[in-house]
Amino acid sequence: MSVRPSPSDDDLDDLLLSCRYGELEEVQQFVSKFGSGVIPTIHDNNGNTVLHMVCANGHVDVLEYLLPLVPPSLISAQNEALSTPLHWAALNQHLTVAQKLIQFPAGPGADLIDIKNASGRSPLGEAENAGWEDGARWLVQMMKLEEGEGAVGDAGEDEHLDASQNVEVEIEDAEGKVARMIIGGGQVQADSSPKTH
Repeated sequence: MSVRPSPSDDDLDDLLLSCRYGELEEVQQFVSKFGSGVIPTIHDNNGNTVLHMVCANGHVDVLEYLLPLVPPSLISAQNEALSTPLHWAALNQHLTVAQKLIQFPAGPGADLIDIKNASGRSPLGEAENAGWEDGARWLVQMMKLEEGEGAVGDAGEDEHLDASQNVEVEIEDAEGKVARMIIGGGQVQADSSPKTH
């Protein structure tokens, strides 16, 4: 069994750039030459990982290649601003990337939606802040709601919501605004208004 060479600092920088610019072939060459073991340790001066670079720029093919090679913990890794790759995908409005991150079988799933960055915003908050309604709707649909939370009406223990019933969800962002969404009947309606107490 031959021992793989160790990548130089230039090799590590080149990998980050390849992830940033979506150069799948270069990423594959790095893995062929050095293996995937070092990938989780690579980050730039701001703590951004290869997944931050890929997700910020919407490179689905590189993301699909990397996800099975890295530990699931890298999916929720936070940079110096405490943003995860999902924050960056939401900020830059990359729905397919957000879906791949949350739906990756070995990953943290919908728990990613609850992580807040240094600005106090979750990925959903970043989506709302960027005016990305489609992404915000999808993230709300993926969220884990507590039992009974958001349900309109008074459903008993034996009652279940079906597709024809509406569910109202309220989510408060870091600025105290409440986003209200009604999900049901195959449609989603959104309303955002200041929180009143």
